[in-house]
Amino acid sequence: MDVLAFSNRQLGKSLSLICGALTWLREHKSKSLESQLREVEKDDGAPDWVKQFARDEKKQKLLQEKADMEARLARIREKEEREKQLANRSSDLKIKRRVYHFCPPDQYTVVWLTGGQKGEVAVEVDGDDDEAQFRLEDYESGDEEGGVKGSSGGDTLSPAIFYCSRTHSQLTQFINELRRVKIPPPFPEEEDSALGKEVKHLSLGSRKNLCINPKVTKLGNPTAINERCLELQRSGASEASRCEFLPGKEDQVAVRDFRDHTLAKIRDIEDLASLGKNMGICPYYASRPTIKPSEIVTLPYPLLLQKSAREALDLSLKGHVVIVDEAHNLMNAISSIYSITVSLSQLQRSQAQLDIYLAKFKNRLKGKNKVYVMQTVRIIESLASYLEEISKKSKEGVIAPGDLLAMQGIDQVNFYKLQTYLNESKLARKVEGYTVHKEAKEQEKNKLANKPGGAKALQPTATIPVLTHIQGFLLALTNPSAEGKFFHCKTEDKNNPCLRYMLLDPAHHFREIVEEARAVILAGGTMEPMNDYINHLFPYLPKERIRTLSCGHVIPKENLTALPVTKGPGGREFEFTFEKRMQPAMIEELGRAIVNLCQVIPHGVVCFFPSYAYLEFVVSQWRKKPTPTSNTVVKSLWERLEDRKTVFRESSDGSSVEEVLTEYAQAIDSGKGGLLLSVVGGKMSEGINFNDNLGRGIIMVGLPFPNSNTAEWRAKLEHVEKAAGREFYENACMRAVNQSIGRAIRHREDYAVIALIDKRYSTDRIASKLPKWIQNGLVRGPMDKVFGEVMATTGKFFGAKNALRNVGEHERVRFRRLH
Repeated sequence: MDVLAFSNRQLGKSLSLICGALTWLREHKSKSLESQLREVEKDDGAPDWVKQFARDEKKQKLLQEKADMEARLARIREKEEREKQLANRSSDLKIKRRVYHFCPPDQYTVVWLTGGQKGEVAVEVDGDDDEAQFRLEDYESGDEEGGVKGSSGGDTLSPAIFYCSRTHSQLTQFINELRRVKIPPPFPEEEDSALGKEVKHLSLGSRKNLCINPKVTKLGNPTAINERCLELQRSGASEASRCEFLPGKEDQVAVRDFRDHTLAKIRDIEDLASLGKNMGICPYYASRPTIKPSEIVTLPYPLLLQKSAREALDLSLKGHVVIVDEAHNLMNAISSIYSITVSLSQLQRSQAQLDIYLAKFKNRLKGKNKVYVMQTVRIIESLASYLEEISKKSKEGVIAPGDLLAMQGIDQVNFYKLQTYLNESKLARKVEGYTVHKEAKEQEKNKLANKPGGAKALQPTATIPVLTHIQGFLLALTNPSAEGKFFHCKTEDKNNPCLRYMLLDPAHHFREIVEEARAVILAGGTMEPMNDYINHLFPYLPKERIRTLSCGHVIPKENLTALPVTKGPGGREFEFTFEKRMQPAMIEELGRAIVNLCQVIPHGVVCFFPSYAYLEFVVSQWRKKPTPTSNTVVKSLWERLEDRKTVFRESSDGSSVEEVLTEYAQAIDSGKGGLLLSVVGGKMSEGINFNDNLGRGIIMVGLPFPNSNTAEWRAKLEHVEKAAGREFYENACMRAVNQSIGRAIRHREDYAVIALIDKRYSTDRIASKLPKWIQNGLVRGPMDKVFGEVMATTGKFFGAKNALRNVGEHERVRFRRLH
């Protein structure tokens, strides 16, 4: 791939990735065409004029196919623009829904419906009480080892770019950048044509994001939506009970029409869902044929990183390029996807459900149904008994997988065959369904006995079957012991202990992606320190196959000052270790330091704490009124902070993030300024930009090391080599720090002061793990020892910025007067 240089320093990471990837993609398509044409010329015995004719004919055919598709897309874009204009002229109509009639694009029409009657779908509760629906069908699988049918191989001559990020909001930001890009067409013949210049993009999402069936979306829970969706398309189901939006074999014209509308313009996931609603076709399934003709496919982490999700989408990465953005989250994301927790109450609930189910159907179970159901019962009983016993002995600890399976002889169970059975028989759904049905009948019976008016039928459960959740834990029992560990631990409810499987080695699950794709690019603004990726994500790759590129920030050096703050105004040393951070004197010194910094840092200041619990404790200390030494009123540190700026706090539940950010911005705009107390790893430490006046100062309190005394972190540190344990631990901490402080500087004209409050930031070991662009602005020297120097340096920094701004304003006024 050729190196693409940018002279404009305002180009961001997303735009750089888009331009580089699309330039390579278009050039690759051009080279692929030439390669195909050379194949035509290989007939050595043919005259040159015959070869040339065959070459021209082949080229014309390929270009015509492409031109036909581009023409269809162009007509769709024109029609959508006309519809938009029509909608603007008809704004007085109360339009409820559009219905697209599936015609060839040149005959495409739109019907506008008003009044809200036609097309609405009523949500009803299934009143069928036939208990036969809960019986298990005879299970005689010919291939009990199961396995999912593999995805079809990718077209290596037409690769796509798969762009993956953590959240849909981050993907939306990327898509907005994609709309700004205009790339020349891959073939010279298209240079003077409008065709071929539009990027063909597809947003892939989960059923939760794309389902348009109100009977399914009302469930809310992603796993419950998945289960219900599969239930509505099971083989043998009547037409009335199948999902009305699911495309069938007879709907291929509609699917192609959906494909063309998807590719006609760049759409985000919400646009795709709306398109499916308007066309009356499921966008989750109808989008699959759109993958192959797409140039860029955007998708969230789980759809790429989880093998079962890729298989469900029939998604092949062979020959394609994978870009993982926000890759500082990658290892944690993989571990989170493949880790699972099951509580004692869930195991007991599943036991009770199976007891109810067997009381009705046990005598009807035959053959392998009986074998596998009884195996499931024994396993769940064994896990529940083991958890009850071990939780009495200790709060948490590591469990050997053999200990979990030693009771009641369940170590003889073939878990692979059992998993296949549970998936194919839908036992979990049938058990849950019968239990809800039974409970509903009991409730109705009791109410009828007390109230002559009768009782309403219970709504179907909106949660996933508990046995489905336990299945995930049973699957973890088949993993190699080197990849992860099992724990027992306490939940917030002390009477409800839990078993947890935690994936420790993400390399195996990501390796399949690396080996299948043409290339994998990990991108992030704050990926330092990077050693962990090489050592723990790609340990199997030769070093020459891994290339790293680190670019400096777009800002000039004078726009950033980073200060290690080792002492407070009273000379007390800052060291927020786990053992010392609760000291009242140091917390008071911290408050005084922030009060002083807020005096010289204008506009907005964002202060990050190691955890929600520590933030709450610090605030409670700052609110305490000091004992007055005379008749004068002495203010608390909290009141002194509020005198400097309006103070805001991040909530641990994250429910008021938008409201807090809005009020924070309003306080800054009002002129008083704002101080936002936030948490590393919280909602405001990632994905939110504190650019310009929103973040003129960033204060980092301590180093947010994870609690190494927990069983899980002890297992993580034991998993890596002992010599690398400390490095791994520090790197995890510093990636979190770097991600938080990187929220401030967002464009080349931006500027800020970063105060790192802890004496450990003055050590070379910790300072070297900061991003290079922050290291370049790190000021060392007297301020390591004296807080007054920190204040002087900060005041000088903003004084220079104010002077520069005043000079600029003076020049603008002078220019206006002269002209």
